[in-house]
Amino acid sequence: MIAKLGQVCSRIAEAAVPDPFIFALLLTLVTLILGVALTPNSPASMVNHWMTGFWELLTFGMQMTLILVTGGVLAQSPPVRKLIDRVAGWPKSGGAAVMLVAFAALSTALINWGLGLIVGALMARETARSLKARGIPHHYPLIGAAGFTGLLIWHGGLSGSAPLTVATPGHFLESQIGIIPVTATLFSSLNIIVMSALLICVPLILYFMLPPQRAWSAIPEAACKMEMQAKPEAPRGFLSRLEQSRLITLIIAIMALSYIVTSFWHKGLAGLNLDSMNLSFLFLGFFFYMNPLRYMQAVSQSVSGAAGIILQFPFYAGIMGMMQQSGLVHVVSNALTSISSVGLFHLFAFISAGVVNQFVPSGGGQWAVQGPVLVEAAHSLGASIPRTVMALAYGDQWTNMIQPFWALPLLAITGLQARQIVGYTATLMILVTPLFILALLLF
Repeated sequence: MIAKLGQVCSRIAEAAVPDPFIFALLLTLVTLILGVALTPNSPASMVNHWMTGFWELLTFGMQMTLILVTGGVLAQSPPVRKLIDRVAGWPKSGGAAVMLVAFAALSTALINWGLGLIVGALMARETARSLKARGIPHHYPLIGAAGFTGLLIWHGGLSGSAPLTVATPGHFLESQIGIIPVTATLFSSLNIIVMSALLICVPLILYFMLPPQRAWSAIPEAACKMEMQAKPEAPRGFLSRLEQSRLITLIIAIMALSYIVTSFWHKGLAGLNLDSMNLSFLFLGFFFYMNPLRYMQAVSQSVSGAAGIILQFPFYAGIMGMMQQSGLVHVVSNALTSISSVGLFHLFAFISAGVVNQFVPSGGGQWAVQGPVLVEAAHSLGASIPRTVMALAYGDQWTNMIQPFWALPLLAITGLQARQIVGYTATLMILVTPLFILALLLF
């Protein structure tokens, strides 16, 4: 049954899912039309809102780029790549490969979504490559989809944008809700239960999603070719030795990481936010490479994987501007929250976040757009604010499975197309929906 559902969704996705950039352009037009139809805004006003918001997420976009780049740098560092190459040879069947790649993507995404995305992509490619070399049948598109599952769990992990934002002093809703520590969100019993359930259920669901073996598709030869990182030339003279100095790298890394450790020692989990996460991963990379030029090369390679974010983030900022300034986000959120009671509010917040995520595929950006509405509604209903934050986080990560924007780095690494994996991830989204609903209603 699950395999048939996956095949149906896969066929639909291959026929209907456009390139992620085209998706962003189409959403821009859809948002403009909805703004004109559902709010008292003219087309000219909507265009003005679009342009006003176009550059509003530059700071946040840089933070998101750094999360991806620093996570990607660690994922491609010599120690991690050796581990990936070794683990990729473990599976003895196509089904075992799917489960292994999914678990690797999920567990690393709990640490950092960028790390999980790149590790998932590399694990998918290298595991399929190993299977092909050993003559073991496998279905590469489903293995690639497994590598993307980290985006289904990331917002409940240590790099979750909304929970980290409300834990950061000076955040834009501090006057209304104060500072909410991660102990009330990311480390709550609700989130621990949900994250644990996803770690167990997702690999199993993907395993049962395998189509009949006659429909399996092996990794193509082009994707088997591993990129080779150019090694720095041997030092020649003082300047070359300076550029490749392990000592300078070590001193800088110790300086930065000692500050980070001291900060966490004094602040505890309250010191966990977007900036501290980026700082930690940036300088951990120094330890993993121990060579300034090699580290710079790794950054250059990871930045190429962030090209989609750099290009498309302004368009999604423009969409966010249209939704926010036209009042369209209030229309969407209020339509769902106005019909809810205290008991059902967080479920409707979850659903509304899933809807809005298609228009604003950024956890932090979505909290900036939708947070004020949900907080106001939560106050009026007497609902829990930390639970509201997590309901939005779950809704955001839930519909990431049908939002191809964040799949861009994975697609670049694996050589797959969005339409080849979205059918499977959409099926996964449908099948884990009861888990989120039960968690929000019962725990």
